[in-house]
Amino acid sequence: MALAPNAKGTVPFGEYRTWYRVTGDLRAGVPPLVVAHGGPGSTHDYLRNIAELAGHGRPVVHYDQLGNGGSTRLPGRGADFWTPQLFLDELENLLGALGIAGDYTLLGHSWGGVLAARHAATRPAGLRGLIIANSPASYPLWLGELAVLRRALPPEVAETLTRHEEAGTTDSAEYVRAVKVFNDRHVCRLDPLPRDFIASLMEIHNDPAVYYTMNGPSEFHVNGTLRDYSVVDCCPDIAVPTLLISGRHDEVTPAAVQPFADLIPDVRWQIFEDSSHLPHLEEPERFLRVVREFLENIPDRGATPVRVGDF
Repeated sequence: MALAPNAKGTVPFGEYRTWYRVTGDLRAGVPPLVVAHGGPGSTHDYLRNIAELAGHGRPVVHYDQLGNGGSTRLPGRGADFWTPQLFLDELENLLGALGIAGDYTLLGHSWGGVLAARHAATRPAGLRGLIIANSPASYPLWLGELAVLRRALPPEVAETLTRHEEAGTTDSAEYVRAVKVFNDRHVCRLDPLPRDFIASLMEIHNDPAVYYTMNGPSEFHVNGTLRDYSVVDCCPDIAVPTLLISGRHDEVTPAAVQPFADLIPDVRWQIFEDSSHLPHLEEPERFLRVVREFLENIPDRGATPVRVGDF
């Protein structure tokens, strides 16, 4: 599939369609950066500014995962359909359809980083480098850390959250207001919220089927199908240079990231001191510089691997 620069459209994925956008030229001779968004059930919108890397000669591919955004919507499907394997198959299909499976890099944010880690652990021949941004290695481990963050909230906020979760009234306005207190601390510390982030939030609000099924009613009340999911077991199988990114105030705490740092053989970890869960929006210039430098220092095929800490 020969794509013109700055192409966008959809590719078939079985009987469905996956929406994508390419910024830059896939024929430029530089491994493109494929960006996997979070959720599950969000969209690419909040990660749009990563496309600025194309100004330095590296093409960037965004896509909307099945079920949201410009990809096929399937609101009637249940938990047996929305599985991690579905999204792994979709990513592999996209790489092949765009003709980049033989040479690419991958950035996954939040759930997208979990997805990217599992993909990388299969040792795909064309993967050159991996960036795992603001992602937990284990949902059970992360849930324990979220409980710690919740206990640090004002007592009346914590009580409101617990009361509505136990009553099953997480769609109430009072619960939403209490969730905002947590989100303002640990998801995005910017005021006002960036427009691209709002765009993704609205997509989830308008079509929450995937998010509610796999995650749950909020970032920290994870009672969906991912609640027991982990990629800790496969971290030692990741065989490419890997950059970990997290924010000092992140809902994904250092303890939830630590297994990546301990188990991936060739890894470095960058913590953004003035960020929470969205350092690409909270500290955009530094974020893009760190990512660009990491990608530019990935060794050419056949070269001696760069040691951890050399980036």
